[in-house]
Amino acid sequence: MLTKFAVKNYRGFRNRVEWDMSHPSNYSFNTEAIKEGIVKNGIIYGPNGAGKSNFGLAIFDIANHLSHKWKKPDYYLNYACAESHQKPVEFEYNFVFDGRALLYRYSKVPKELKGEIVEEELILDGNVLISKRDGILKIADEFGLTETAIKNLQDSANNISIVNYLLGSVPLSKDHALLKLRDFVENMLFFRSLDNREFIGLKEGGSNIEEYIIKNNLTQDFAIYLKEVSSQDYTFATPSQGDNVLYCLMGEVKIPFMWVASTGTRNLELQYYWLKEMSNASFVFIDEFDAFYHHELSYKISKRLFEGKNQVFLTTHDTFLLTNDLLRPDCFFILRDNQINAICDMTDKELRFGHNLEKLYRGGTFGL
Repeated sequence: MLTKFAVKNYRGFRNRVEWDMSHPSNYSFNTEAIKEGIVKNGIIYGPNGAGKSNFGLAIFDIANHLSHKWKKPDYYLNYACAESHQKPVEFEYNFVFDGRALLYRYSKVPKELKGEIVEEELILDGNVLISKRDGILKIADEFGLTETAIKNLQDSANNISIVNYLLGSVPLSKDHALLKLRDFVENMLFFRSLDNREFIGLKEGGSNIEEYIIKNNLTQDFAIYLKEVSSQDYTFATPSQGDNVLYCLMGEVKIPFMWVASTGTRNLELQYYWLKEMSNASFVFIDEFDAFYHHELSYKISKRLFEGKNQVFLTTHDTFLLTNDLLRPDCFFILRDNQINAICDMTDKELRFGHNLEKLYRGGTFGL
């Protein structure tokens, strides 16, 4: 699981911003939102322009050099903070895999719409496995590389990721922390649906969602889902061989679903698709997940998203979700002024189950 993340000099984050999920409070309710002492589910709030979307994208920077899954094509445009664009962007990830602490940090610069790693360090339970700093490369003996091989890597002109090189070139035991890291990153997922639908990770390419529903015989299941979460009644025509479009039956009229579905309902279709696909995801970040939803619908979708075993975090402006009925005060975060903190750490007030968190938030208790 991801326990802590920090970034510096990325887009609007000129100064270091750190997100710590490893110290939840001792609330006795909604305990399923915490897993092995780490925050598993959460919602991130913040003013417009605070950087919620960019923060999510920054977390997924690691996927750009350690994952073979789908990446954002224009990711490296506007990469470093404009005020210090000549400096590298610094990333730091803390993970726990099977009780072992793994720290991975690196700095990167954009080059020809790609990322070039400048420094890189990997530390397992306090022991340095990889260190590339100031032109000096050190690799732990356990990887079996000769001094010549290490020297060649050190002098390499293309600044490849040493972690990526080891993953592709060195035989590792199946429980090795490096493989745990790779598997986690390969199964991370970021997605949003605003002006355009876009995602990072988990899959190797895009999908026609309606074709996916048809091919997997999920037409009726999708109709049930729409009814349960939004009280909308849709009757879908039985797909014919080769169909890749869903058709609704309205009386005796057969009409494409996309012609009659609202913006919010089309977004529900996207949520449905990812709910089916993300069961094996390691870490999920959904940006503005409820931009087109009624607040009651947002609540129902949130409940579903938080039912799984994976880490799932959402960004929103909907304060209706800021309730102890859904999560708890150590699972609601506010990103503002280059800081992200749980609301329980932003007030001297002892927050209990009976408190109206939304009212406190609107009243300025958490500094807004």
